[in-house]
Order: sequence, then C-alpha cells, then structure tokens
Amino acid sequence: MKKAITLVLILLFLFALTACSKAEPTTATPDQSDVIAVSKEAFDAKAYYKTLQSCVSQIKAKTDFVPDIALVLGSGLGDYADGVKVVKEIPYSEIDGFPVSTVPGHDGTLIFCEIKGKKVVIMNGRVHYYEGYSMPEVVLPLRVLHLLGAKTVILTNAVGAINEDYSVGDFVTNVDHISSFVPSPLLGENIDELGERFVDMSHIYDEDMISIVETVAEKENITAHRGVMIQTTGPQFETPTEIKAYRNMGADTVGMSTVVEAIAAKHMGMRVCTVSCITNLAAGMQAKLSHEEVKKASDNSSANFTKLIDGLLTEMKAE
Repeated sequence: MKKAITLVLILLFLFALTACSKAEPTTATPDQSDVIAVSKEAFDAKAYYKTLQSCVSQIKAKTDFVPDIALVLGSGLGDYADGVKVVKEIPYSEIDGFPVSTVPGHDGTLIFCEIKGKKVVIMNGRVHYYEGYSMPEVVLPLRVLHLLGAKTVILTNAVGAINEDYSVGDFVTNVDHISSFVPSPLLGENIDELGERFVDMSHIYDEDMISIVETVAEKENITAHRGVMIQTTGPQFETPTEIKAYRNMGADTVGMSTVVEAIAAKHMGMRVCTVSCITNLAAGMQAKLSHEEVKKASDNSSANFTKLIDGLLTEMKAE
C-alpha cells in the first residue's frame, strides 16, 4: 500500500514538473523602465508613450529647432544630407530609447536644417522590421519627429520594380500601397495622444505634393511614375512567384520599409509623400539581386533625387 501511495506521489510530482516546463515564460523586467517591450503581446502603451516623451525631451535639451517637415532618407540616398545648411546633428545613439540603424547606407543621424526656406529635420537612415525591431520601434523615430513639430513627412526609399514599364533609375511617388504582408504599426492599445483608434486609409498620400514631384520631374527631364508599393518584411529578396502574385494584386514596386511609416504618419494626421528610387528590377525580371547593387543604383541616381527633393521643398507649402 505504501509503495502504491509513493508511486502516485511520484507521478503527481512528475506531472507538476511537466506542467511547469510548458508554462509561458515570464518576461524579464528591462533595466531601463523607459525602453518599450518588443513583442506585440507585451506592448505597453503607457511605457511606449513615455519613451516618446523621453526622446523628445532629450532632443529638446540639445536643440530648440522646431521642424515643420520630416525627411526620411532611405538606402543609398543619404548623400542628400551633405549639401544642406545644418543647424544641429544628433546621432541616434545619443538618444536613449531611440532605435539605431544597423544597415549599410543608413548613417543613423538626425539633421536639423533649413532647405529652400523650410525648417526640416532629416532622418539620415531608418530602422527596419527585419533588423529585429518591433513595429512600434520601427515607427518610433517618425512619431518623435511629429511630437517635435513636424506636420509633413517625405518618405524616400530604394525599391524594386514590379511594373514591367519601369526601369532602374526611374522614380515613383506612391498613390496607394499594400501593407497586408507586414504587421500594422497600430496593433495593440491605441495611444489617443497620437491619433484615433480606427484610421481611414482611403487617401494616405498628399495629391498636391505628388503633383509637385511630377511637375519638377517633367521640368528636369526625370522619369517619374505614380504607383502602388507593397512592403514585405525582408531581409530576403522576394521570389519570382511572389513577384508575379504581387503584380496580380496591383503592386508596381516592392520594398522593405516606408509603408508602415506612412500608416503611422496618417494615424498622427501628417501629410505624407513618398519619393522612391528604382534600384533594381524585381525577382524574375533580372539575373541577380544584391544590396550592393541597390546602393550603387541609388548613388547613380543621387543627382536626380536631389533635384526632385529640392523642387518639392521649394514649391510645397509648409503647414
């Protein structure tokens, strides 16, 4: 009888150990309370907004510059920042809680400057979902810039052409996008201080700014298209079959950034415009794809890119 009782107790003990091993692991408390959680399940809206406010305070402690426009420079397009009148530069690494770029071609510096009479803050390099950052972290820099004063954002990037009428060196302004293949940056508890819970995405991209880009492109003899961009997670390039599927869905270009930033900007009520540089033809349309090729093509298009951005900043009205 004692042996039977002992055996039952042993079995109960083993069962308890097994149940504990299958339990969900606990989330370690961050050393710095201001740093946001990475997973969607652990997203803490109050802690995240506290991080935003902390970043804003740190930046304001370094400069009293209030930007009207945010300009995000994508892969290989950072040379544009070399020719601007700089008021203040702040590396991302000097702002606690601010994500830092890890991709070649993304310098990782905030540049507060004046361009064509406009007060602009340049993000010289962005962070991406594929670097291991959460979506709230990916769009954190843009949210900080909006809280600093920016009401308009110009998003630039390098994209692959899906539309067979596009060529390397052409430029594209988005009139719409497809975001279904990446997590929304608005998942989790809504932060009412930033925007409303359910956001209309019928008209994300500013028509007046698109028209200015087209006018400048025509004047400078630069090929520019209106298009629809699809964002994927990366970091791998897409397969030929995926590209065929995206083309059938109505996508003209593909990239690994920008769309989620446009969503976050729209959520905050910002005017949004994109200027994309076609740096490669998508999978199945050319022999091989590489990041080096993307950066090289961006470098070759830098002069035309400068003309488009300068022209846009000259003609647009700051709000």
